[in-house]
Amino acid sequence: MKIENIIKSPGMSTSKKVMMNIMYTQNVIGENFNETMKEHDLSPEQFNVLRILRGQKGKPANMCVIQERMIAKTSNTTRLVDKLLLKKLVTREVCEENRRKMEILITEKGLELLKELDPLVEGHEEKFANNLTPTELEQLNTLLEKYRTI
Repeated sequence: MKIENIIKSPGMSTSKKVMMNIMYTQNVIGENFNETMKEHDLSPEQFNVLRILRGQKGKPANMCVIQERMIAKTSNTTRLVDKLLLKKLVTREVCEENRRKMEILITEKGLELLKELDPLVEGHEEKFANNLTPTELEQLNTLLEKYRTI
C-alpha cells in the first residue's frame, strides 16, 4: 500500500514520501522485531549488545567499543549492560591495566540465548526480504546507504 494512503496524506512531495516511507517501514520492522525479543525478555538494544559481545570472540569489550558499534547510538549502554548482568547474560570486571575501564564479556548463558535467537532473527529478516529479489535487495541497500550520506 502506498504511504500516502497509509497515513492519509495525499499530495506529499517525493522527498517527504521517501522520508515517511522509511520512518513507517522502520516502525513496522521494529514492532515485529520487538515481538520476537519480548518472548525472550530482551529489548532489541540488549540483543544488539549481546551480538556485539559475541563478535568479540571471547575478548572483552569496554563501554566505548559497545557504544560505537550500537545501531541505536542514543542507547544508554551502562543501563543495558546492567540489565544484562541481572539476567546473567554478561559479566563486567574492572580492567587490570586501567582501573577506570570496565571489561564486558558475554557469558555461556548469553551465547546459548543468541544461538536460540539466531534462527528467529534470520526468519524475521527473511520475512521482509522475501518481497524483493536478490538484485532489488542489493539495490535497496545501495540506495539506503546513499540516502543517509549527508
